[in-house]
Amino acid sequence: MSLVIKVPPVGESISEVTLSQWIKKDGDYVEMDEIIAELESDKATFELTAEKAGTLKTIAKEGDTLEIGAAVCSIEEGGSPAAAKPAAEAPNEQQSPAVKVEAAKASTYASGAPSPSAAKILAEKGVNPADVNGSGVGGRLTKEDALKAAPAAKTESTASKPASSAPVVKAAAGSRDERREKMSSLRKTVAKRLVTVKNETAMLTTFNEVDMQPIMELRSKYKDKFKEKFGVGLGFMSFFTKAVCEALKDFPSVNARIEGEEVVFNNFADISIAVSAPKGLVVPVIRNAESKSLAEIEASVMELAVKARDSKLTIEEMTGGTFTITNGGVFGSMMSTPIINAPQSAILGMHNIVERPVALNGQVVIRPIMYVALSYDHRIIDGRESVGFLVRVKQLLEDPARLLLGV
Repeated sequence: MSLVIKVPPVGESISEVTLSQWIKKDGDYVEMDEIIAELESDKATFELTAEKAGTLKTIAKEGDTLEIGAAVCSIEEGGSPAAAKPAAEAPNEQQSPAVKVEAAKASTYASGAPSPSAAKILAEKGVNPADVNGSGVGGRLTKEDALKAAPAAKTESTASKPASSAPVVKAAAGSRDERREKMSSLRKTVAKRLVTVKNETAMLTTFNEVDMQPIMELRSKYKDKFKEKFGVGLGFMSFFTKAVCEALKDFPSVNARIEGEEVVFNNFADISIAVSAPKGLVVPVIRNAESKSLAEIEASVMELAVKARDSKLTIEEMTGGTFTITNGGVFGSMMSTPIINAPQSAILGMHNIVERPVALNGQVVIRPIMYVALSYDHRIIDGRESVGFLVRVKQLLEDPARLLLGV
């Protein structure tokens, strides 16, 4: 008797997913609860597991878009782990010790298959998973195991070379090759939302500059004690988040949104932090950031960034923000006009820090300067409020004591 595995419900607003990768192949024997495939929605990546042990029969193909409840595969009764392995893989008494060791490694790998992220990293390094000892449950290879694995040495066997071969023809200069790749569900959704924001909001951007020296001096003085006490580093994002939360108290319309013919004001600050993940931009949320300390904000940022990198963010962790901060400076951006993260009404863009000559107390001095940008919906936020908000953020960052005193 076979069991059909269908796309499970993954969220109220999600009606379809993309089969991004088969972890197990057609005809493989799978154990119950073993991960067999990865499904990708417009917001996150999910793992599909086997609902019983048996032989896998794939129905959908990688890249297929499937509705919730659609059949993905079936699992047939019968088969066994031993039957799934080629006979040559099993060690025997006549094999040399070296061959037996290799066979043992392969067996360890088979009983603890690598996670999808680990498999990808090992493939990029050219490392055979069988040569890596897994530290996970049941000997499974984790992402950390893959990151620690040394890249395979690039060697070339002369025995494998043909006796004579045609000369290698180099591609002519100006080659016009093309490569086509299907857009992921996440990329398609991001594209639609960005166009919608541009078409349905009266978006403007205002700019200012921040002298980062006070914060840099504060970090330099206390970063070691901060790390020792709280277990997290002291970065710029916590200062910006605290400054934004204080400024939102003075300019509540920047923290509001439009719903129909009403303006909804929030008496809390759920700050969305834009993070570049392997499959695209995601925006996890720090809930009630206005009530968190610098250390709590840093811990939240670290946790969400790790989940984003590993494609482990949940739908709840990426919805419901009231204001967004994005940091293009980590990629070297000097200035940009970030696009609003709907249904929010504003977004703050951070940029790189560059030493520039500035006038200070009648003297020209060199200071580390960051340009900041606030994109906002002019339907709900007036110019006075947008400029005033950005000036307030600037004041708080250039005098960090204000963040502690609330003045």
